[in-house]
Amino acid sequence: MSTVLDKKRTVRINGCVAAAQAAKYADVDVITAYPIRPYTATMMALAQMVANGDLDAEYIVADSEHSQLSIAHGASSSGARVFTGSSGVGVQYAYELYSPISGSRMPVQMMIADRALDPPGDFGSEHTDALSTRDMGWLMGWSCDAQEAFDNHLLAYRIGEDPRVLLPQMVCQDGFFVSHITCDVQLPDPGQVKEFLPPYKHPYPLDPRHPVSHGPQIMPEQGPPLQLERARAMEGAVPIIEQAHQEFAAIFGRRYDPWLEEFMTDGAEVVFFLQGGHGVTARHAIRHMRERGAKVGMVRLKTIRPYPTDRVMESLSKFRVVGVIETNMGLGSVSSGGSLYAEACAALYESAQRPLVLSFMAGMGGEAIVLKEFYWMTQKMLEAQKRGGIEKRTHWVGFEE
Repeated sequence: MSTVLDKKRTVRINGCVAAAQAAKYADVDVITAYPIRPYTATMMALAQMVANGDLDAEYIVADSEHSQLSIAHGASSSGARVFTGSSGVGVQYAYELYSPISGSRMPVQMMIADRALDPPGDFGSEHTDALSTRDMGWLMGWSCDAQEAFDNHLLAYRIGEDPRVLLPQMVCQDGFFVSHITCDVQLPDPGQVKEFLPPYKHPYPLDPRHPVSHGPQIMPEQGPPLQLERARAMEGAVPIIEQAHQEFAAIFGRRYDPWLEEFMTDGAEVVFFLQGGHGVTARHAIRHMRERGAKVGMVRLKTIRPYPTDRVMESLSKFRVVGVIETNMGLGSVSSGGSLYAEACAALYESAQRPLVLSFMAGMGGEAIVLKEFYWMTQKMLEAQKRGGIEKRTHWVGFEE
């Protein structure tokens, strides 16, 4: 263990610092950094820990995000527990590395604090940066606040490093709305983390005493088995994810559904379907609207890779109308909006009872989704329910009457 940590305590920190604290508690070996806001604050916090002697880790400042992920790949291949991260266009710059890292089955962990891509490149939340990598073989999910961010990093290490999984993880949080807004975070006793998270031990590390070869460049006929292996690893992660969440609850006392959060869905006829930090605002809006008699609720997607198809179908098929809140760009897609709509509709395709599904483009460019916009979206869903059909697939919130 790197250093002696304080016993269980509650601190008020933001999502960036929560991610750094999780890396510290996970006793990471190698940290690779390259600054781009809003994730930079995580690496600042880790740099201070290393400089103060609070964390015994190799801290490497790379010359680009591409180099950052390359170093992380090599370190993980050598048997190190690795932590890295990025935001926005930085996520894009490292794109070449995502498939090789998952293809060589290295459980690198990457913290993403989302920001809008250029244009406009704003600081706030838009999920397009991470979602553009969603099919590269990385485990992926979003946190709605700093406590979830801390917990999800520990969970992701536990799941990704499991010998039955061995996949890298993107632990995402909304820029500004989670990365820079503080809340009370319970930091555990280090003994709890030791119990939950065993030391990282890759079965085939690079070691001159026991030579092995790693690399994505293979003969064409070797490709299909390798791709099938990755697919099976992602599918096989499902029971491991559920088991890890059960053990997390038993050890830390915080219980999460690994796939979906349902909020005030009892008796609801219309629901929002979304992921990330805007779920916090949605809860407040739903409480207000429930008091006014509107039968509205929320289903928040916690994990998007692997996608919980059956759970999404089971949950969303109970309602009359589903409003998918898209905080990402899927230009030219089936809805001409975002990417969450298509996967929600695909999950519902085999259901005997399918709701009407609308797509709401909201929070684009990193803007806040404010209460009056949730009221407006609810009205659109209620109108669709009354009409028995949708007006159009996609609404751009704030640009329509």
